[in-house]
Amino acid sequence: MRLGLLGLLLSLTRSCLCDPQQQTCHPGDELLGRCSNSVAGDKTTCTEMNLGYCNDMEYSRTIFPNILGHRSRMDAESGPEYLLLSVIHGLLNGECSPEIRLLGCSVLASPCQDGKMIKPCRSTCDALRKDCAHAFEAIEMAWPYFLDCDRFFASDQEGCFDPLAGLKARQELEMSSLSPEEPSTIIQFTYTSNAQMYSFLKRTAAKCPQISHVYSIGRSTEGRDLLVIEFSNNPGQHELLEPEIKLVANMHGNEVLGRQLLIYMAQYLCSEYILGNQRIQALINTTRIHILASMNPDGYELAASEVEDNNDPELSNQEGHLLNGWTNGRTNAQNIDLNRNFPDLTSIFYRNRRSRHYRIDHIAIPDAYWFGKVAPETYAVMKWIRSLPFVQSASLHGGDLVVSYPFDFSRHPQEERMFSPTPDEQVLKQLARTYADAHDTMSNNDTERCGASFYRTRGIINGALWYSFAGGMSDFNYLHSNCLEITVELGCDKFPSEAELYLEWKRNKEALLSFMESVHRGVKGVVTDLDGNGIKGATISVKGIRKDVTSAEDGDYWRLLNPGTHILTVTAKGYSRVSKRVYLPHNLNKAGRVDFVLKKVPIEPDIDDHLFPTLDTWDRFDPYNQFERYGEPDVREGGIERQEKPWWWNYFSQSGISPPNWLLRSV
Repeated sequence: MRLGLLGLLLSLTRSCLCDPQQQTCHPGDELLGRCSNSVAGDKTTCTEMNLGYCNDMEYSRTIFPNILGHRSRMDAESGPEYLLLSVIHGLLNGECSPEIRLLGCSVLASPCQDGKMIKPCRSTCDALRKDCAHAFEAIEMAWPYFLDCDRFFASDQEGCFDPLAGLKARQELEMSSLSPEEPSTIIQFTYTSNAQMYSFLKRTAAKCPQISHVYSIGRSTEGRDLLVIEFSNNPGQHELLEPEIKLVANMHGNEVLGRQLLIYMAQYLCSEYILGNQRIQALINTTRIHILASMNPDGYELAASEVEDNNDPELSNQEGHLLNGWTNGRTNAQNIDLNRNFPDLTSIFYRNRRSRHYRIDHIAIPDAYWFGKVAPETYAVMKWIRSLPFVQSASLHGGDLVVSYPFDFSRHPQEERMFSPTPDEQVLKQLARTYADAHDTMSNNDTERCGASFYRTRGIINGALWYSFAGGMSDFNYLHSNCLEITVELGCDKFPSEAELYLEWKRNKEALLSFMESVHRGVKGVVTDLDGNGIKGATISVKGIRKDVTSAEDGDYWRLLNPGTHILTVTAKGYSRVSKRVYLPHNLNKAGRVDFVLKKVPIEPDIDDHLFPTLDTWDRFDPYNQFERYGEPDVREGGIERQEKPWWWNYFSQSGISPPNWLLRSV
């Protein structure tokens, strides 16, 4: 119904607004508001404001004919402009309301003063059009013609009025009435559709362009953007020694609370930074934060539609969020569980962990993985993980109240619940503890609450000890990159009612902030040569922890460590080995700076290069061009487009092996 109404409005509003001095139109067309028979000699009349959707304007008298040529209140109410004002709130999903309506009323019913019309200000129109562009883009609707800022609005020099002045004054009064203890950021705690989510994120970035911007890491199966909003004092750029973190939610489409919390967090970070919140300013000025509110927007679409159906008043049970169940919308549009779709690097680690020479950092993706079904959402996130030097991450889920940490896959395949620690067990455990302890209820000993089965461990657990599964995102982060990721289960209800959203924000806000701040611990530094040039890909090892990290593009690195004494060793191919002893006190509230300068030395053969995959193998991503196929059509002579090469073509052409006949026949 909404699409049909939108089509009707578009057809009406595309009609020509005719010059009242020259136009003669059929009475029926005039009644529809397509044109007007008013002429320059028509007598202007001041009258009481009596338009239902405009009666809350800051003035009580208007004038006819109006700016659009309507000669009476009946003419104005019969036009498509007034119809659009009556439904604009629903069309824009609540965005830009009531501002758009007030602006439209200022055109349809301008104030009358001393028998003359006062036009609305062009500057107000221009500002609102810029602020609301994202909302109209989301529904693929053009800016309404009767709100043409150049045509129907006046400049400040001509004398005009601001139709939003009263609204702005009331908002400022509400803000000033807040006590210091109350939050100064106003958030609307409702669920958001995918279109609304995109609009919120884009609007937030437009509000805070100096600290944020949005970018897409790819598209879902059904073509929806996987949109990320970034916060940094230099958005879009990696800064030397500034750690990067990511927050990911809605991996399972029916687990929606994390999605909403991250949308609220984006708004909160932007607003509080502007308002001068020193804690938020310090966090953003020293950290690069990436927020992916929905990794599975297709699944969310299905889950949300199920809830809408179950909230139908004709149904006997209206608890839609409870009827959603545990499966509707969990997978993507290909019916793939995204948290089982990543390469199983954990099994490779278990097979090789006893070898003294085997490196467990940056384990390469096995070629066999690409022969399976790889979801576009999984592929996009893998590329994202590889493209930025993430230090830590949190993946937000629902279904219980606990924080789990890697490994998620049991070290014994037949054991579904078996403690399976990583070499960074203590660091990951501390990351999980940071979130759980800052949460309102996750770590308490109430045995009646959601998540009570974890009260003995105070709300945290090793993933494989809880239940084992392969192909998870957290294990992939740990074994394929420098990033340490925890999984946060936010509650037992995967799709809580809207009434719960504010309470959940209060329970989780401090935990999210504390988790982001916790990236500033351990050590960081720069690995350079004698000339001060950063060395990319240097290996930073910690004695006693068999998991290395590598330096980023400019030679900077970060290594999360708990307090204590650590021996760090840095190596790089073609350079000398350097070791340092580092002491991290318990009261250190920031990462210690430890730089390394390496001297060039002759390259000697390394046994590791022959026995095990190297970083060169790690760099070979998507070797069969399964996703990144030829972007431009291949055209033969005569302009006939040649059939695209199949995904296996590169493999055989590069290896020198002839493909089997049955494959050739399939082309």
